[in-house]
Amino acid sequence: MYKAHFRIRELPFSITPDTGYFFSFRSYQEALNTLLVAARNGEGFIKITGEVGTGKTLLCRKFMSLLDTDFVTAYIPNPLLEARSLMLALADELGIQEDRQLDQHQLIKAINLKLLHIARTGKRTLLCIDEAQALPLETLEALRLLSNLETEKRKLLQIVLFAQPELDRKLAQKEIRQLTQRISFHYQLQTLSSQEIKIYINHRLRVAGYQGPALFSTAALFVLSRCSGGVPRMLNILAHKAMMLSFGEGRQAVTARHILLAAKDTFALTRINSYLRLTALASTASLLVLATMAYLHFL
Repeated sequence: MYKAHFRIRELPFSITPDTGYFFSFRSYQEALNTLLVAARNGEGFIKITGEVGTGKTLLCRKFMSLLDTDFVTAYIPNPLLEARSLMLALADELGIQEDRQLDQHQLIKAINLKLLHIARTGKRTLLCIDEAQALPLETLEALRLLSNLETEKRKLLQIVLFAQPELDRKLAQKEIRQLTQRISFHYQLQTLSSQEIKIYINHRLRVAGYQGPALFSTAALFVLSRCSGGVPRMLNILAHKAMMLSFGEGRQAVTARHILLAAKDTFALTRINSYLRLTALASTASLLVLATMAYLHFL
């Protein structure tokens, strides 16, 4: 694609979560600190929420990669499962070899025996559930039952929920108030500030191997900040498309016009249509105004 043109080893703005590109901006670092402290304290339930595209899956993978050998981890990425199916998925993650026709009581017993065995070796078991807002109420209640498994000293299973804010609406329901009361730590991920966006873009370019002068102009960064809302996934999508446009024109820099054209081509950004109309996309006058605003904004 454009790797040779910009002299980079790999595409810097892939939307696939890659811990090699993890960027410790303030919100990520605070969330990561919360996770690590809660995990080491042996808390039963931990909840991390964030809007679509704010990097919850990447944070989850980074968190799991930082846990030392004192932890046995299980990961469930697609939790739209009824209660028994989720328990079977946990059993698979823990390497439990049992008849899949076991009823729920027998399944919980098998999981409990495995967790006890892990605890006797001095290790903790931690279950990370991504996209937890998709969990049915019945399955959330099953998680609460799993969290009841404990010794006299500590919980046998810690559970971390990574979810969109819709999970909070589920947890507000009276039927699962007992689970809600067990959430000891919670953190809400925030979007990137305009200054963090500049660092984020340069960070990903460096990781990808870029060593040239500033690739994104000041005006481009300003427009990128406005169009993306600071959401990492949208930053990646727009930056990738803008680099393709720059490459297609044989240029060695990304301009505000490239960002605007990329935004116009991005379906998920319908909320910024009024902004795009106001800036008139590629008009010379609008780009001059944008460049001036960007210069003042990043001073």
